Amino acid sequence: MHSTEATQAATSTGAAHAGTGHLKKVLGPFQLWGIAVGLVISGEYFGWSYGWNTAGTLGFLVATVLVATMYTTFIFSFTELSTAIPHAGGPFAYARRAFGPHGGFVAGFATLVEFVFAPPAIALAIGAYLNVQFPGINPKWFALGAYVIFIGLNWIGVGIAAAFELFVTVLAIVELLVFMGVVTPGWTLANFTANGWAGGSVLNGAAISGIFASIPFAIWFFLAIEGAAMAAEEAREPHRTIPIAYTTGIVTLVVLAFGVMIFAGGVGDWRKLANINDPLPQAMKAVVGENSGWLHMLVWIGLFGLIASFHGIIMGYSRQIFALARAGYLPRWFAGLSPRFDTPHRALLAGGVVGVVAIFSDEWVQFGGQTLTANIVTMAVLGAIVMYLVSMAALFKLRRSEPNLLRTYRAPFYPVFPAIALGLGVVCLGAMVWFNFMLTVLFAVLMAAAYGYFLMTSAQRKSAAPDDMLSSSPTNA
Repeated sequence: MHSTEATQAATSTGAAHAGTGHLKKVLGPFQLWGIAVGLVISGEYFGWSYGWNTAGTLGFLVATVLVATMYTTFIFSFTELSTAIPHAGGPFAYARRAFGPHGGFVAGFATLVEFVFAPPAIALAIGAYLNVQFPGINPKWFALGAYVIFIGLNWIGVGIAAAFELFVTVLAIVELLVFMGVVTPGWTLANFTANGWAGGSVLNGAAISGIFASIPFAIWFFLAIEGAAMAAEEAREPHRTIPIAYTTGIVTLVVLAFGVMIFAGGVGDWRKLANINDPLPQAMKAVVGENSGWLHMLVWIGLFGLIASFHGIIMGYSRQIFALARAGYLPRWFAGLSPRFDTPHRALLAGGVVGVVAIFSDEWVQFGGQTLTANIVTMAVLGAIVMYLVSMAALFKLRRSEPNLLRTYRAPFYPVFPAIALGLGVVCLGAMVWFNFMLTVLFAVLMAAAYGYFLMTSAQRKSAAPDDMLSSSPTNA
């Protein structure tokens, strides 16, 4: 095992990633906060209202309280791992260090599924949004254009990409606050609570079932905030920057999630918003009318929420692919850095290829009666929950196995907070499996195929450049 001094040196400097390249340290706390919130912000604009369809406003409020509690305790615990091991692999690195190569595989696969599968769905939402303004253009071409533009922006450099992310994130937050203010005069508690238990007025078995079925949509409020950990190698003073960004980020998102849900649900008949992709404009329309300047501003600026998440998740998947390739879990070719910009350009392109294929296969591939897009959103959520569970298990394991690891930030109320996150994560996973069984089987089949590749490529991992952050033992392959 490393001495304490060696561990501290590796942690504080970002370790020596010999051979494959270094990512530039250019991000401050405000930029990292912008990435953390921007990764998620589209979830406040669309997707979550489908939870009303199964649980009603009151039932979904219960589900969101449970999920918000899980995410809050998770992030406050996860931050300890991100500061102690500031690695581009994020959850993969923590699990690799705690549980060895197999643990790294599980976390890496789950994180990759989450971050590669989410962008096509958001790109199609961007395309559908622009198609309303420009109906003569196929929305899939807009989606393709989004990939080209934002892969290019990330290729040029993380500093420029993070500055853009911060700008669109702040704009999206301001717009959500404007929405809450504009609809306030039309809001009533009676509207919000009417038929609030899965379409009924009492909490019964059907309502409880609806609460559990709505959990994925509550997760959509917060999905991908953990992706900011993948920018840890590019953060200046990660021991200070990451805790500030994460703790303020989760508070920002919890306030916004409850705000938009409660305000949108009380301005009229919430059931009209429960099965559509644009609940906020429709809620605002009920208050100010369809010709209001406020409504037009919401419709246009709402696009920035989608762009912020799409752009941020591209940044996240590229770092995950880069880190996995650098460690030998994927072909080494994907770990290459742009000679001019020092960005993981090949990893950016690899995730983009998967996304573009998904976009143009959307209408051809059906599974479980749903389009490919609907399924990959659920798949992304499955990957996220698996990763959350592995990360919390890694936190407990590293506290025991490496008590001398430099922890400039320690999870508050340990072990209570990570235990709550772990327990609620298990509940969420159970609900996901129960209500999406065939998709869970597909997830398991994909993981089995990936595991076959993992078993066949042990030589690839042994030949990878040494990385002190990934192992407490220099002989651990």
